[in-house]
Amino acid sequence: VQLQASGGGSVQAGGSLRLSCVASGRTFSSDNMGWFRQAPGLEREFVAGIDWRSGRTYYTDSVKERFLISRDNAENTVYLQMSNLRPENTAVYYCVGSSPYKLQVGTTTGEWPYWGQGTLVTVSS
Repeated sequence: VQLQASGGGSVQAGGSLRLSCVASGRTFSSDNMGWFRQAPGLEREFVAGIDWRSGRTYYTDSVKERFLISRDNAENTVYLQMSNLRPENTAVYYCVGSSPYKLQVGTTTGEWPYWGQGTLVTVSS
């Protein structure tokens, strides 16, 4: 099982980026998917998640109304559309996948067994 994230880069404050994560090795249509990030000197934190069954989405408060998580099960891909980016959004962003049929979208690192390699997002002021 592999998760391959892409789409990071450098952008000015107020700009947008879309991160993509392709899952391979098996289908992830029955797994919750999500994104974490880790800024320099800080712990890894939950950013967004999407429930496999309902499609309900969850966000950390600081990104609500600016970030949008979505998934394309046919392509085994999850996206994170980030708008109105701020310098404090600078971090390495990690795509994550849960075990199958999880009832809840977790917000702690230990609840996600599958991790991508991370993609760097840099937002300048």
